[in-house]
Amino acid sequence: MTDGAEPFWTTKSMSDMTPDEWESLCDGCARCCLVKLEDIDTGELHYTDVACALLDLKVCRCTDYARRSERVADCVQLTPDAVAEIEWLPETCAYRLVSQGRDLHWWHPLVSGTTASVHEAGISVRGRVKSEGEVAQAELEERCVTWPYSAQSVD
Repeated sequence: MTDGAEPFWTTKSMSDMTPDEWESLCDGCARCCLVKLEDIDTGELHYTDVACALLDLKVCRCTDYARRSERVADCVQLTPDAVAEIEWLPETCAYRLVSQGRDLHWWHPLVSGTTASVHEAGISVRGRVKSEGEVAQAELEERCVTWPYSAQSVD
């Protein structure tokens, strides 16, 4: 923000953002693309270190973003209303932060000016996950991890 203007995410409601502004809130961490398991007894969700088969593990972006919902039945499209309801979004997620009136972290590409910062800060899933196609369904319970919940070194 070199022109002195306030960042759009601090001045606009999420529902007033343009499609490009909305999409730019995604920091590219890909934590939302991790396979999650629900405990049928408690309803508690658990992240795994297994990512959606459509995720490019090197750049942490969907390989078919435009058709992801058609290709992956449980892919959730984020909307301003959905963000308020989804409890599994990581605490570091820009959509969650903005919906709570909080600012973006220093490593967010809109703040840092580079998409590499989310990886350099250790926030993304890059180098930590396997693709769904590489892991048997029966192995998923053994692949639960806690690191997506922690904010790590975000400040």
